[in-house]
Amino acid sequence: MGSIWGNLLKLSIFGESHGPGIGMVLDGFPAGVRLDPDQLAAFLRRRAPGRAAHATARKESDRPRLLSGVLDGVSTGAPIALVIENQNTRSGDYAALRFTPRPGHADYTGQVRYGGHNDLRGGGHFSGRLTAPLTAAGGLCLPFLSSHGVSVHAHIAQIGEICDEPAARHAGGPALTDFPVYCREQGEAMQRLIAQAKEEGDSVGGVIECTVTGLPAGLGSPMMDTVESRLSSLLFAVPAVKGVAFGDGFALAGLRGSQANDALGVDRLPPTNHNGGVLGGITNGAPVVFRAVIKPTPSIARAQRTLDLSTGQMTDLHIQGRHDPCIVPRAVPVMEAAAALVCTDLWLEAYGYANS
Repeated sequence: MGSIWGNLLKLSIFGESHGPGIGMVLDGFPAGVRLDPDQLAAFLRRRAPGRAAHATARKESDRPRLLSGVLDGVSTGAPIALVIENQNTRSGDYAALRFTPRPGHADYTGQVRYGGHNDLRGGGHFSGRLTAPLTAAGGLCLPFLSSHGVSVHAHIAQIGEICDEPAARHAGGPALTDFPVYCREQGEAMQRLIAQAKEEGDSVGGVIECTVTGLPAGLGSPMMDTVESRLSSLLFAVPAVKGVAFGDGFALAGLRGSQANDALGVDRLPPTNHNGGVLGGITNGAPVVFRAVIKPTPSIARAQRTLDLSTGQMTDLHIQGRHDPCIVPRAVPVMEAAAALVCTDLWLEAYGYANS
């Protein structure tokens, strides 16, 4: 099972949605970085369930417990191990899914891949619950990046057809943290759309835009190890992500070269950023900007058709359990965490541990 990521910075994620706990081991993290456990807990609360009307009713404190690698609030250089307890599981809601796989989930593909031994409770290791330790790992990287003048901010760029203002029009992160958008009116319209989908027993997806500022030019490699591929490899570890684009992304198809090129200014920084801060797989000093498409939550209240694997007949499936009508707001810190992990790995490759 591919649950290990990274080059110099190695991240391993373990656990299942309804097991005793979930966690991560972060190996290769620099020594001497001051880490505030309260700051980390606050970062994780942004992702935690049960805290808003647009989130699942499953309530988890998601308070991380550090087991190693940190002494007196400072990283020691040893692997950092962290665990988060699962406290509010209702495994009985998933008992019938062995023979009636949920549309849009990995119930069937997981059974085929692992010979029926996969844990179906809450999605097991396929669950979005596993983004909690990923978020924790990225939360540990944020202070390291901040000490080098690098900041990471994401916002809800789109829910359904409703769009927020682009991050390029604003400095820093969004003013609203509970529902991170730049335009309050658009954010309120998004929340009404989510409430409508929930009322109809349905769900809605969207887009998250993330901006990394302060990265110097020269990070990354061409061809097989580009900044884009490194970011994408971790972004697609999030189960709901189905598309990633950099800079203007697919809109570049509608531009001419004279419009899409990012030429250097006298300060060696491009005044435009159509390519999202990356050229030839290497950072060019402009902000690294990417967007991730988050699909609608596949677990919905309305009946869906599926195949009963025990009879070979089609049947109606009524999904039980507690699920987000829209996963996008809780995924915002996950995108920030993924970006922080990748940027830390890239930084260590470029400058080593002696200069970190």
